[in-house]
Amino acid sequence: MKRFLTTLTLAIVIVTGTSCSSVQVASDYDKKVDFTQYKTFAFFKTGIDKAEISDLDKKRILRAIEAELLAKGYTKSENPDMLVSIFTKSREKVNVYNNGYGPYGYGWGWSPYYWNNYNTVSVDTEGVLYIDLIDNAKKELVWQGQGTGYLSKNMDKKEERINEFVSKIMEKYPPEMIK
Repeated sequence: MKRFLTTLTLAIVIVTGTSCSSVQVASDYDKKVDFTQYKTFAFFKTGIDKAEISDLDKKRILRAIEAELLAKGYTKSENPDMLVSIFTKSREKVNVYNNGYGPYGYGWGWSPYYWNNYNTVSVDTEGVLYIDLIDNAKKELVWQGQGTGYLSKNMDKKEERINEFVSKIMEKYPPEMIK
């Protein structure tokens, strides 16, 4: 019984840890491309300049991408096999919580005439980061990764959050080729 409870506890921890990932990722790629042909990379300045985020955040994202690609064995080059570009989107989500209890007890609705009624409003920013990998010879998009999650307003945590976004997205590259 003790072994069963230990196993059950471990399973709950694993499921909870994996299901509550703070960054949702997806990727798409050209199934006709042989990704083993790519050995070198460079950043596609024209595409990166179009990203509507601060230059500091661009630097953070590019550093994180570079670290991930170097860790995967790619080399940064002046004459690269693939180009890396980014694109970002964000939107604010407003959450309004009505905590009014009303004259008839808990949960009966909102009434401005009772002292125990109040609303809580919070605003969160959801961001999407796209990482595009482009075949330099053909100038064609061959892989795109996308990460969606909430952005940190805490400047001390910003770099950590960007690294998490990039790391989760780049886990999908290179794609596992199904034959």
